Amino acid sequence: MAVMLTPGTAPVTPARPVRDRHHHSVSRWVVLAVVTLGALVMLVPFAFMLLNAFKSPGDYSSGGPLSWPTEFYTKGLRTYWTEVNFPLKFWNSAVIAGSVAVLGVAVSVLNAYALGIGRVRGRLWIVGLFLLANMLPQEALIYPLYYVAKEVGLYNTRLAVIIIFTVIQSAFGTYLLASVMGTFPRSLLEAAALDGAGKWTVLWRVVFPNLRPTLAVLLIFFFIWTWNEFLIPLVMLIDNQTQTIPVALASLQGDRLMDAPTTNAGALISLVPAILFFLIFQRTLARGITAGAEK
Repeated sequence: MAVMLTPGTAPVTPARPVRDRHHHSVSRWVVLAVVTLGALVMLVPFAFMLLNAFKSPGDYSSGGPLSWPTEFYTKGLRTYWTEVNFPLKFWNSAVIAGSVAVLGVAVSVLNAYALGIGRVRGRLWIVGLFLLANMLPQEALIYPLYYVAKEVGLYNTRLAVIIIFTVIQSAFGTYLLASVMGTFPRSLLEAAALDGAGKWTVLWRVVFPNLRPTLAVLLIFFFIWTWNEFLIPLVMLIDNQTQTIPVALASLQGDRLMDAPTTNAGALISLVPAILFFLIFQRTLARGITAGAEK
């Protein structure tokens, strides 16, 4: 059906149906409600931990974990701080997690550069081997790691844990970055080669700037994952001078030196550094994920 236009009149653009806009608006609100509900469900254990961290042992015994405290009890925080020697345990965890994050990213970049851009022979088999290594449970690795650490004299040292987790984390990082570098534009590499750039120059001047958001995400993940590790540090670190925060908290629970409120207070203190680290680098994490989605 033709639309007749008189001189001096502009064509009328058909309006978007109101029903479609209403449908999209309702869908957004439904998704937002579901995500909000899921976030609240995930926050329930943390709310209980926060509630019981400032509850006296008497209130906990009489009212249970769901009761509201009758007083603001802070002795549990002080007890955990002194019994665990929290500053020392915090330093151990920060050194181990920070070192693993930096070294894990560095090793992952070098491995992935050789596999994704260097195109070494048997590339797919090597990448598959890294994926298989990343899937192995720590329980299957704990005895060989313990035996080797004892033989080389690194048992009960932070260096042993740093080496172990650097290898473990870099297995995942190599698999991820090798897949990313495998799709790297060959035109950029050829242009750099024509300009006389060597392999190291291509890595640091061409590849690294383009992968910086992805590497930032890996750095954050490696730090948080290593910070929360428990099994391997529990076996490898038996001295109070070398233990990390999760191991120290579990050790005091095993020795029955803490009641339930003090345990919750210790878990709260142990969780705060990881949360602060995540909040500080939240924008970096969001930019890295967004950049990866755009690419």
